[in-house]
Amino acid sequence: MKKIAILGAGESGVGTAILALQKGYSVFVSDFGTIKDNYKEALTNAGICWEENGHTEAEILDADVVVKSPGIPDKAPIIKKLVDKGVKIISEIEFAYHFNSELSIAITGSNGKTTTTMLTYKLLKDGGLDIGIAGNIGDSYAGQVASNPEKCYVLELSSFQLDGIVEFRPNIAVLTNLSPDHLDRYDYKYSNYIDSKFRITMNQTAEDYFIYDYDDEEIQQWLKTHTIKAKALPFSLYKKLDEGAYVEDKNIVVTMNKETIVLPIEDLGIEGLHNVKNAMAATTIAQLKRIRKDKIRESLSDFQGVEHRLEKVLKVDNVQYINDSKATNINATFFALESMKTPTVWIVGGVDKGNDYHELMPLVREKVKSIVCLGLDNTKIRDAYQNVVESFVEVQTMNDAVKVAQSLAESGDAVLLSPACASFDLFENYEDRGRQFKDEVHNL
Repeated sequence: MKKIAILGAGESGVGTAILALQKGYSVFVSDFGTIKDNYKEALTNAGICWEENGHTEAEILDADVVVKSPGIPDKAPIIKKLVDKGVKIISEIEFAYHFNSELSIAITGSNGKTTTTMLTYKLLKDGGLDIGIAGNIGDSYAGQVASNPEKCYVLELSSFQLDGIVEFRPNIAVLTNLSPDHLDRYDYKYSNYIDSKFRITMNQTAEDYFIYDYDDEEIQQWLKTHTIKAKALPFSLYKKLDEGAYVEDKNIVVTMNKETIVLPIEDLGIEGLHNVKNAMAATTIAQLKRIRKDKIRESLSDFQGVEHRLEKVLKVDNVQYINDSKATNINATFFALESMKTPTVWIVGGVDKGNDYHELMPLVREKVKSIVCLGLDNTKIRDAYQNVVESFVEVQTMNDAVKVAQSLAESGDAVLLSPACASFDLFENYEDRGRQFKDEVHNL
């Protein structure tokens, strides 16, 4: 009997354990931290051995294959020992792929991947397809494959998940864009991170499709020096394309296999240029999957967007409060600031992942009147913007951030939480940060 060790007992680890057990593996689950009660219960009920608050190395090093949580870095001592011993280490995505008979749709990118994934799922589901959604969203891919192995899944994938693939091959792959992110995991080399993102297409064949942002210079540069086998379908805001998606006369035009669909941008349920791009990518997929044009139009118009991504929370004293907690890098915040139509009090800060704040300088000068800095170490942000805005205030709780922002905002202004940083200094994750923001706004 093949032995599998699973490192990390979150959603993805527990789903993998259940699928592995079903496929006849001897399963051992180990988490260096504590395991949530609901996951402990699921493992115990399935008769799966598990441990928490540390790793029993002998047990793990004895495995034939190890599935590790995307959050565990390659530098972790247990991973180094497994590598030295030559044990195969893969991600949940790679493991589950081999038991999923229908090729998936996989979406990655520095920004926009959640919106594109959810919008794609909606277009295909509304269009009548039996479709699942997994990866970074919802229930684990492996857990769903255990119950529905024949379904097509729309997968939102991070670079960390792609680092753990070997043979995973999606029928349709999307790369929404590239901007420096998670560089601390890639030896602070942007090129390593870019290579990681492009792993999404490495196993694709001439029968598959690769959808990408034609306007992204880094993507274009990579494609000039590397060959991909999949059929390339770009999307662009600025260039008319023979095949792919582009903008013309305030319409999205998608042309493929001599068929064209035209969608007025004003009919989109979500605002901003970045969302036009997300809609182009999702519509291209819907076209490939033969969804009817009227269904695509209808679904695009009633899609309301994603929680924590430019989410309008409330107007208080004619000030609009906007939750963009999902903006954990410069590029995401760039799009948020670009979309602001009124003077803005900007709440920014957190764990810096190697940001260059000067990239935002023109937008800060044009749109931002005051900055509220929310983080344990705000040095880089202070150095960049302190002398550029009317007011610059540093705080360390969300309660203070919202109260200070309220005092700085006047009627007709907006308060934007768009941190451009990870959340782990003061919050559990970006969702926790976003929900705390919304709670404090509702308490004003």
